[in-house]
Amino acid sequence: MFFRSWHTAIGDMGYALSRLDVDPDYSDSESSPVGDENDNLRSSSQCDLDHEVAQQTKLKSAPHENLKRVLARREEVLVSPVKMLAGREGNYSGRGRFSSADRCHMLNKYLPVKGPSIVDQLTTRAYVSQFSSDGSLFVAAFQGSHIKVYNAEMGWKLQKNIVAKSLRWTITDTSLSPDKRFLVYATMSPMVNIVNIGSAGTESHANVTEIHEGLDFSGDDEGGYSFGIFSVKFSNDGRELVAGSSDDSIYVYDIETNKLSLRIQAHTSDVNSVCFADEASHLIYSGSDDNLCKVWDRRCLRSKGKPAGILMGHLEGITFLDSRNDGRYFISNGKDQTIKLWDIRKMSSNATRTPGFRNYEWDYRWMDYPLRARDIKHPCDQSVATYTGHSVLRTLIRCYFSPEYSTGQKYIYTGSHDYCVYIYDLVSGAQVARLVHHRSTVRDCSWHPYYPTLVSSSFDGDVAKWEFPGNGENTIPMNDSRPRRRYFE
Repeated sequence: MFFRSWHTAIGDMGYALSRLDVDPDYSDSESSPVGDENDNLRSSSQCDLDHEVAQQTKLKSAPHENLKRVLARREEVLVSPVKMLAGREGNYSGRGRFSSADRCHMLNKYLPVKGPSIVDQLTTRAYVSQFSSDGSLFVAAFQGSHIKVYNAEMGWKLQKNIVAKSLRWTITDTSLSPDKRFLVYATMSPMVNIVNIGSAGTESHANVTEIHEGLDFSGDDEGGYSFGIFSVKFSNDGRELVAGSSDDSIYVYDIETNKLSLRIQAHTSDVNSVCFADEASHLIYSGSDDNLCKVWDRRCLRSKGKPAGILMGHLEGITFLDSRNDGRYFISNGKDQTIKLWDIRKMSSNATRTPGFRNYEWDYRWMDYPLRARDIKHPCDQSVATYTGHSVLRTLIRCYFSPEYSTGQKYIYTGSHDYCVYIYDLVSGAQVARLVHHRSTVRDCSWHPYYPTLVSSSFDGDVAKWEFPGNGENTIPMNDSRPRRRYFE
């Protein structure tokens, strides 16, 4: 995204963007949640990933060698749940229980493709979907000032209805603290607000029913200096926030001392996404509209002031990053309509100048991606793998690794401008599922950390829950007391 003054941005974007964005040609007829059988499903050009991460992923979801021979004398690559259970009861592995790899082998077959059931419907665009780290809470943020926190373990009951303070354009990002006591939300402003979501009341209207404390990321700058925050994340210990902004910078805020502790002039364009590399929080990944991913080591920043490394490969700006949480691998979604997988051991110290590979004018906010650009490759691509098939247009669409507990991070999933959620196999690059329901851009989606449940949020105002097609049992009851959605013409 590009940031300009508030009044200019609103004038250019137009009044229509504040309304629900629903395709008028959408049909309500039933469709398969994984796409029609006759669809020409595109997948990554990677046939089979030949890299260390592929072996690690396979080991995370491979059953014990002895379990592969249950009830048969030949080794099987895919072992059925019946044979897995029989092997566990017979103690074929010698452990008397499933290992984490055995568990992932059982669970990663059960993709959340059934449904969806509707968690909530609003008359404004849904921008953010986020499960808490233990899956007990779910956060959905909307353009119309609302942030809703649902208790996923109590029938998706609304636990907190937050009405944002000093909203500029939309809620750009939210983040839950590791202890689930606090939530921060960002907008196109240097102020990030923090809310106590553990308080008793359901309604949290900024500075009316509850205090939304403002954390000023502009520091001591004077002269009315202003910028917007696109991305904000809690550190794993809950003591710090890292943020990416429209002034090309990365900010680190110390919550305990209540002051800005670090500002890095990181890129030459908007920093659309930032995240910590692992639980230690020493390494920070950043992605920008300058097409680059950068790795920052906080332990040597003050002495060097430069990134630990740079990763090139995207032809257009980067919309989102997600870490594998191992301090080595991460993925990025790009406006060149690709997801890329990165190994930071391949990073370089400087970005190579490669003029001339783009000879067209294009803006993802209102134009389709040029057909002639789809076959262009970056001459210095350092990525490990590339995944294609989804569409990254109009907004900063997000992508993620699937959960480690239930899938061994075997999959990558993403929202898309073509109203779907895409799931790719990390190793083969194949598109294994396409979830069809929404009537407008799916900006964000979130996979439950333990169960085969995925929730998607869309510009059509729907927050939709997908589950594994089970044995016909009733799903968790939803809150049906909300008013029916009204459309604006």
